[in-house]
Amino acid sequence: MSAASRLPPTVTCLAGLLAAVSLAWTLWYGIAEGRAALAFGVLIALGELARWGSGEDREPAPLGAAGALAYALLGESAGQPTHHGVLQVITVVVAAALVGAVPNVALGRGPTLDHLARRVLTVGFAAACFQPLYNSGKLAEWVGHGPYFALVIVALLALTALCDAVLAAVTAHARTRWPFGPLLREELRAMPGIGSAVCATGAVMALAVAVAGLWALPVFSLPLLLTQLSFRRYAAVRATYRQTMASLARATEIAGYTPQGHAHRVAGLSRAVGRDLGLSESDLTVLEHAALMHDIGQLSLVDPVPAGATATLSEAEQRRIALLGGAVVRQTGVDAAVAVVVERQADPYREQPLTARIVRTANAYDEMARGEGPSGALGGPLHALERLRLATGHDYQPEVVESLARVLSRDGLTSRAAG
Repeated sequence: MSAASRLPPTVTCLAGLLAAVSLAWTLWYGIAEGRAALAFGVLIALGELARWGSGEDREPAPLGAAGALAYALLGESAGQPTHHGVLQVITVVVAAALVGAVPNVALGRGPTLDHLARRVLTVGFAAACFQPLYNSGKLAEWVGHGPYFALVIVALLALTALCDAVLAAVTAHARTRWPFGPLLREELRAMPGIGSAVCATGAVMALAVAVAGLWALPVFSLPLLLTQLSFRRYAAVRATYRQTMASLARATEIAGYTPQGHAHRVAGLSRAVGRDLGLSESDLTVLEHAALMHDIGQLSLVDPVPAGATATLSEAEQRRIALLGGAVVRQTGVDAAVAVVVERQADPYREQPLTARIVRTANAYDEMARGEGPSGALGGPLHALERLRLATGHDYQPEVVESLARVLSRDGLTSRAAG
């Protein structure tokens, strides 16, 4: 799926129209305060050049984002008023982002269209809230230039962060068709992370340039750059951790205890169901890792279960395998919460945490659907869902089964099976 196809058309059109109008206006009337525009443009371009991830990350170019917000909220430079306005802010941000993205595009890791659209709309929102009030003198008349002025900047940044969270949730909803509410809650939960560092740095940059001039930009860029390097190392550690989980999950497949790809299918379904039910990102990570490792206890069996279908075993045998799997997970140094989910996946569902209920349901569905096949006499995935629904009184939580049905429907799996 291309980057363009992931975006809501209205968001793309609005951002493109705003960028085009801003560029045309700036070319017609010229650049105001050229030195400031150039300094902030260079900062934004360098921020895009130093991006540490793809457009799929919440903020892959935090330094560029902070510079763009600072320019949108800039009212003075070394005590002298600026008059660059909203449209020039958008022009500088778009031009600098495109320039800084060229090397990354050549390396195949450039910004996606949704990232650029969000940047245009978010910065445009911040500039539209601040620049007209400041340039008209209303802001100085209302709050002056003391501590209340700084509070206004912080309040505007909070509104801008909220705007960006809504845009991110809208984009994710259009791309995945997951419920908008849980997506927005997840974006709001993530705001205290790198987003707060970006907003704080943007505010400090704008206030520092107002007093000390453009020389304040490199000084106040350094802390965020160091934070960005720390995030890059953290992301590398997480990637290695995830690869370790995937390798351990394949142990049962290599040993012939489970079918090829079973663990990854269960993990994918579990994460999708957890997101549909509104779990936080940390819970989704635990859920995904537990789903990858849910069959590790089968390595204790002398003879493999046919097709690895543990749902057909007795409850006592399922619990024994689950407890052994949890013990193995604990020995690997994985998060203890993952081991708890693995251990409790075979408990009666009313006694399980929600994450264990999800893994139990996703595992049973994959075993049933795989055993019957898409064109099998019993109906394949559709019949597997019906069997799960019939067992909701004792084995599976009804809300989880219905969430699984919604996930499969959005992915088109049940309709393909029916056809």
